[in-house]
Order: sequence, then C-alpha cells, then structure tokens
Amino acid sequence: MKIEVWSDIVCPWCYIGKRRLESALAGFDHDVEVEWKSFQLDPEYPRGKAVPVYDALAEKFGGQIREMTQRVIELAEVEGLHYDYDHAVMVNTFDAHRLAHHAKSQGLGPEMHERLMRAQLVEGETLNDVDTLVRLAEEIGVEGAGPVVTSDKYTAEVEADIQEARLLGANGVPFFVLDRKYGVSGAQPVEVFEQALRTAHENA
Repeated sequence: MKIEVWSDIVCPWCYIGKRRLESALAGFDHDVEVEWKSFQLDPEYPRGKAVPVYDALAEKFGGQIREMTQRVIELAEVEGLHYDYDHAVMVNTFDAHRLAHHAKSQGLGPEMHERLMRAQLVEGETLNDVDTLVRLAEEIGVEGAGPVVTSDKYTAEVEADIQEARLLGANGVPFFVLDRKYGVSGAQPVEVFEQALRTAHENA
C-alpha cells in the first residue's frame, strides 16, 4: 500500500496528523510506503520575511491569538509534540519544500519532513535561513543541501505537488491519499486512519 501525504512544514495540524497516522500504522501488519508531498498554506507569504508566529497570526486573524493556539498546543501534547509558539517563526516554506525534495532524491524524504516540522513547531528554528536548512539536512545525512537551497532546484517538483493536491480536491492540509482510491482530509482521530487502512487493504 502507498500513502501520499500532502503537508506544509509550518502546519501544526499536519504534525499532529502525522503522529496519528503513525499510531494507526503501528498496529497495521502490512507493508506501507508513505510519501510526503509539498503544499503551502500561505504561498503569498513573502519569501525572505521571518517574524514571530504570534505576530504573523495577529496580523492575519486579529483577536485572541494565544487562546486560539492553546487548543492546538494541548492536542499536540497528547501526541507527544511540545509546540513552542513563543519562539516559533513564520516564514515562506517554499525553499524548505525544495530541500525536502532533494532529501527525497537521496531516500531521506520522510526523515527530512520530520526534521523540518520538528524544527519549525517544536524548536523555533527559522526555516528560510540557508545555514539552518543546510544544518538540518546534514543532521539526517542529506548531502549537497547548500547548492540546492541557494538555487531554484526542485521548484518544478514543489509546484507539481501543489497542483496535484488541487486536482485531487485538497483545499487544505494534511491530506492523505491511500492507493489513489481513498482520501482522508485533516488530522483525523487514529480510529479514522485505522478504518481507512483496513478499507484500502481489503479493496486492494
């Protein structure tokens, strides 16, 4: 079975959904390949701009931002994820997604996606900084990250992922597609993923 997952690195629900899928897969005794694909929740966010997440959210949504994010923080904790919004930085994720495609070319796509999400949501790293992206890539064994990050390599691949998601009807992420037959939208409960896995396997 193959599961394709469209996700954005800055998306807190995507990381929660990732953990819930992993929990469902832990009890699924069949071979599954998971492929992580690029998506941007805010593609118009200026590239090169980096501001604290709370400031960016307040500018976009107004209102009581800390109260809005507290529920997400609590749900993440249940999945063992310790979100740190106080130090999180909002950036355009396009270059990070290009790096993820580079890692995928070396067989390290899932590891790179995990490392980037943890860096963004838990560790407060700035993911449009060249040195930061190169360091994170090197941590998991990705070679040649520097020339990729400072170029436009893998631009077409990122754009193709985003277009593919739209063609499949995804307006947001996380978005999970099982064997190109069954879709799961959002960070659903583990039980929903378990049922989707069973259904996809039974109808393979």
